[in-house]
Amino acid sequence: MKELSDDRVPFVHAVVVRAQFPTAVNAGDDAIVLPDGSIEGFVGGQCAESSVRTAALGALQDGRSVLLRVLPEDDLDFPESPGARIVVNPCLSGGALEIFLQPQLPPPVLWIVGDSPIAEALAGLAHAMDFSVRRTRDERGPAGATAVVVSSHGRDEIPAVRAALDAGVGFVGLVASTRRGAAVLAEMGLSEAERRRVHTPAGLRIGARTAQEIALSVLAEIVAAVRTQGLVPAPTSGQAETPAAEPAYGTQVADPVCGMTVTVAAGTPHLVADGEHVWFCGTGCRDRYASGGGR
Repeated sequence: MKELSDDRVPFVHAVVVRAQFPTAVNAGDDAIVLPDGSIEGFVGGQCAESSVRTAALGALQDGRSVLLRVLPEDDLDFPESPGARIVVNPCLSGGALEIFLQPQLPPPVLWIVGDSPIAEALAGLAHAMDFSVRRTRDERGPAGATAVVVSSHGRDEIPAVRAALDAGVGFVGLVASTRRGAAVLAEMGLSEAERRRVHTPAGLRIGARTAQEIALSVLAEIVAAVRTQGLVPAPTSGQAETPAAEPAYGTQVADPVCGMTVTVAAGTPHLVADGEHVWFCGTGCRDRYASGGGR
């Protein structure tokens, strides 16, 4: 977990907090769920893992912890837990599980271009708000950044904005007057989609005057974009692509045998039937399908 955090890899820590006999796990057993759906550790058999995977990837998306109750189809007699998310898993052989899923997300990256008083104030405030701050000369540049703010008083503004857009950054703030900001964007000849990602003058309109107040308004606009508009980090150069012939990892499909929702991951059981990929919650459903048993 420490290695993942140091490498800025998001994951979910899943801990079994209650288990009802018969089951192969005990309270305290745990695992980590990675963004591709792979699971390292043990929180139950393959059927339980499928439910955990789906809930964990959802937790990674919304950033909220969840208490997951996994119940077998024929036995709903399990102590109530207010606020828990209940999943009825028809593949469980018995027993019931309660698992706490806690997403561990790396702090958002803010790349600040420039050494102006506003840039300095923004860096200090962003650190206090648990952002990971990069400055102009950081060799990683905007790759993987959630937001980029250019506050350089006219120095190298266009290359910085262009680099941020090319890196896929969703929020690019240019600290400039309305007139100069419009002139910069007109000179760049941006597409409509690119123009929507550039915010100038950057910052919410709060009547800010000092460098610290302007920095506050800029950071507030970034936080609003993250919390209310779904702003996410730009991709990093090392992110791999899933082959187009198969559903992307994280895709949800229905098991054709038991009807359960399955989240596709590296180890999800599947067959290729008539040229199509078919995914299953476990090897039992896969083998039944292969033998012609159907649903």
